[in-house]
Amino acid sequence: GRVYDGEGQVVPDAVIEIWQANIFGKYDHPEDTSDFKIINDFSGFGRSCTDKDGHFFFITLKPGRVPGRGNTLQAPHVSVNVFARGMLKQQVTRIYFSDEVKANTEDSVLNSIDDDSARNTLIAQRKEGNDEILEYTFDIHLQGKMETVFFDV
Repeated sequence: GRVYDGEGQVVPDAVIEIWQANIFGKYDHPEDTSDFKIINDFSGFGRSCTDKDGHFFFITLKPGRVPGRGNTLQAPHVSVNVFARGMLKQQVTRIYFSDEVKANTEDSVLNSIDDDSARNTLIAQRKEGNDEILEYTFDIHLQGKMETVFFDV
C-alpha cells in the first residue's frame, strides 16, 4: 500500500506497524489464553517504513478469526499503527480483506462504522492473478476526503 497526507501527497517517511493473529486465530502473546494452535517462529508483528513514493509492504500469513464481543468471531484482520511526522500520537486502524465477505458482515467492529464509504477504507483489495500467493493492496489516507477510519484506543 501507500500512505497519503490530507492533500493527497505521498508520505515518504511514515512507519507502519502491524499486529495480528496467526492462521488459527491465535496471538503470540501471554494474554491470549485460547486453545488455538501456536505457530513457532510467527510473532504476528511487523514494521515497515514508507519509501520515497509512500509505499510500504508486509509479507505475512493471512490471519484467522479471533474471538470478539458477545461470544462471536471477528473477521480476519490485521491491527495497524501509523506513525508519521506532524502526528503527536500514532493512529490505529485495521485491515480487513475483500475476499472475506461473509466474515466481514459478521464483524462487530467493522460493522460499528455506519458509513459504507468509511467502512470501505478498512478493506484491503485482493489483487488478481496469482492464486498461490494472496496479494492485497491497502492505502492509508491520514486526512481528507478519503481519510482512513482510525480508532480511539
